[in-house]
Amino acid sequence: MTDTVYPLIEARALTRMDERHQAQLLHTTDFKLYRADRISITGSSGSGKSVFLRALALLDAPTSGDILWNNQPVPNALIPRYRSRICYLSQRPALIDGTVEDNLRLPYSLNIWQHLDFDLEAVKVLLAHAGKEPGFLSKMAADLSGGESQVVSLIRTLQLDPQVLLLDEPTAALDPASSLEVEALIQAWFDNGSGSAHAYIWVSHDQTQAQRMSTTRLHMSAGVLTGAVPS
Repeated sequence: MTDTVYPLIEARALTRMDERHQAQLLHTTDFKLYRADRISITGSSGSGKSVFLRALALLDAPTSGDILWNNQPVPNALIPRYRSRICYLSQRPALIDGTVEDNLRLPYSLNIWQHLDFDLEAVKVLLAHAGKEPGFLSKMAADLSGGESQVVSLIRTLQLDPQVLLLDEPTAALDPASSLEVEALIQAWFDNGSGSAHAYIWVSHDQTQAQRMSTTRLHMSAGVLTGAVPS
């Protein structure tokens, strides 16, 4: 007998409704994300890609349906723990005043990560994957470019070794060079997964990037998730 392999995340009959405008933002969706999955979702603006990702992240409660984590429901008391392992990254990073290092140390002041210690050497390795020298740590957040801010935001998450990244167009506002830095960081994190424990979903408007960064390509149209990408 072989052990049953459960998804890291499973969505069952997930929906989301805009009650104010009585608009269906996400139609009934079943979805499974397994270890070592690299999934991209493309689709036009307003098609429901971000709605779906934010529902999976438990940032916006679904109107109906269930989300399972390692085959178990996520009660309210476990949502902070879930979000510490299933991490959502948007295209607009939020940084605090201070240096890059100040921003990278920030998570360790929060209760959910107080059992961990800031690892400067591990951070330097992540910086190198993005083509940044250690001196980058002393740069002020207010002086960072959009691409640099996204790199800092991503390293701030990756240093905590999440199970899953939910990437909501993280390079949409970046130049090509900065986009490649972000891709390199995510690829390094994915490749470093113990026993291929990592997985990600990448929402992208860039078909070429979606093809490059995923092994499974999905498409969202008018709140409906499908497995085929239109030609």
